[in-house]
Amino acid sequence: MVRPSRIAPALDMAAAAGLPAPVAGVDEVGRGPLAGPLVAAAVILPAGWVPAGLDDSKRVPEARRRTLAAAIRAEAAVGLAVIEVEEIDTMGLGPANDAALCRALAALPRSPAAALVDGRRLPRGLAVPGRAVVGGDGSVAAIAAASIVAKVARDAMMAALDLCHPGYGWAENRGYGTARHLEALATLGPTAQHRRSFAPVKEALKWFC
Repeated sequence: MVRPSRIAPALDMAAAAGLPAPVAGVDEVGRGPLAGPLVAAAVILPAGWVPAGLDDSKRVPEARRRTLAAAIRAEAAVGLAVIEVEEIDTMGLGPANDAALCRALAALPRSPAAALVDGRRLPRGLAVPGRAVVGGDGSVAAIAAASIVAKVARDAMMAALDLCHPGYGWAENRGYGTARHLEALATLGPTAQHRRSFAPVKEALKWFC
């Protein structure tokens, strides 16, 4: 049985911060992996609607994440942004992360009046008033919803990339630097989906030209 979510609605948090409605929650996934894209989502939840079991995507089992993501996409306004490896390497991780969050907001089917963003600071270039919320993916419903949508979308991308680049275990490790991934990187070499600006990949490139 799925218990009702105890996460606060975004409107409550926005009102406390003096932000206008409608409010979008924004979060990203994929800052740390050695391979694959960075994905961000922005979500405007219907007023008063919080799906049962909603939580930080890291605390929700995979099957439940997929169910929640489908429900959120059906009921809420959702914007998704994907920053590919080449752009991450060119821009740098910090600017790429900012770009992902801003592009997710811009991709929403209707414009928010404000944004609540997971993290310690607002992204540079944010087009609306906002507030950064540390641990927001586990405390604010719209941010948690964004974390779920972004996580499910990126996991599906990594499973598809795993079929194109077998041996690295991306369907399981999602591109993070696990022991299996690092071993494959040393033996098979980097792929086009590896982030060349990241130290382990940069080191492997010395042996695979």
